[in-house]
Amino acid sequence: MEKTVNNKAWFMVLPVLLLVAFTAVIPLMTVVNYAFQDSFGNNQFFWVGIEWFQELLASERFHDALVRNLIFSFTILAIEIPLGIGIALCMPKKGWGVPVCLVLMALPLLVPWNVVGTIWQVFGRADIGLLGYFLNSLGINYNYTQDPVAAWATVIVMDVWHWTSLVVLLCYAGLVSIPEAYYQAARIDGASRWAVFRYIQLPKMHSVLLIAVLLRFMDSFMIYTEPFVVTGGGPGNSTTFLSIDLVKMAIGQFDLGPAAAMSLVYFLIILLFSWVFYTVMNNAGTEKKQYAGEE
Repeated sequence: MEKTVNNKAWFMVLPVLLLVAFTAVIPLMTVVNYAFQDSFGNNQFFWVGIEWFQELLASERFHDALVRNLIFSFTILAIEIPLGIGIALCMPKKGWGVPVCLVLMALPLLVPWNVVGTIWQVFGRADIGLLGYFLNSLGINYNYTQDPVAAWATVIVMDVWHWTSLVVLLCYAGLVSIPEAYYQAARIDGASRWAVFRYIQLPKMHSVLLIAVLLRFMDSFMIYTEPFVVTGGGPGNSTTFLSIDLVKMAIGQFDLGPAAAMSLVYFLIILLFSWVFYTVMNNAGTEKKQYAGEE
């Protein structure tokens, strides 16, 4: 019996394809066009080939910003993923505490990015901010406008406060989807708390953890608004990430060709690391399933 093919279904997808083309593909093609050309007055363009890419990849400014981005993203992942898992494990699974915890976890995610930056900009001020005043009263010389270490700590803590809730909610969704029969079997076998987490909860959270890692890496690697509002990329260039450097190049200096080349390289770096995370975590999940099956 042959399967019936209904090509009319494509008409349902057509609005989405048009929207994606308008919001993503057409701007991307414009960026690609600028990346291989130089522009002067009266919209005159001159073909330069891969000159902007060669200049970018040899730029120490780009290398420094890339290193800062990688350090920041991996620090965020190292903090938020374990912290999110730990908080999700402590949240109640039944009763009135469930909606209360879910609402509290969702609150930071409702705050716009520029507002988050403004909140922490004031919160960390040494003269009027509660955090700055408290740390200085303890004898800690804290001033994120002058000390690069304090600036980095402020940006990292701000991101952890803002986005750990996303990891918590994803992990909690994975935990509540685990059937109670697994826990009953573990209690019968006398499994320890660590064994339950390692062999039941962690494998069942694999899919949501993959989503959490990918989302948090991409978001942290593309971070712009919060550090720009808080530190402006300073002191010096200590918190100037690729996104801030890109905006300075495109809008501040109006170097459209180099900025377009940088945005394409930026996109490819995110795509490459996301693929690596996806491949590694998928392979790890497959190996765990095979190991569990053999046991």
